[in-house]
Amino acid sequence: MREERGQLGGNQVIAEAVDLWGSISGNVTVLDGGKVYVRGAIYGHLNVENGGRVHVYGNLQGNLTVEEGAKVIVSGVVGGDAVNNGGRMFIDGMGKVLGRVKRNGGETQVDDYAKVNEADR
Repeated sequence: MREERGQLGGNQVIAEAVDLWGSISGNVTVLDGGKVYVRGAIYGHLNVENGGRVHVYGNLQGNLTVEEGAKVIVSGVVGGDAVNNGGRMFIDGMGKVLGRVKRNGGETQVDDYAKVNEADR
């Protein structure tokens, strides 16, 4: 697994295992084969495509989009909306979504202790 502890600028496309301790200023797309642990920050949107896996421990400033066949766990903060378009999304008890949780398909679970809009439970 590759570790990133620095600051990356611009949009990033990831198709490998990455442990992000630093930050990315731009949008991030995780493709099939990509497995990302976000322990730092992403200053942009995060799109997880079919076959991508992500665990957000840190901060995501923009929207999170989970496509069909993708899996995401949110234990950190999503500053925008968390949108499930057919994948699997779990917002655990430590997770916080400042926007809306949108269920357009797939399986979405929100822990009772997660901090989300009441209408999105």
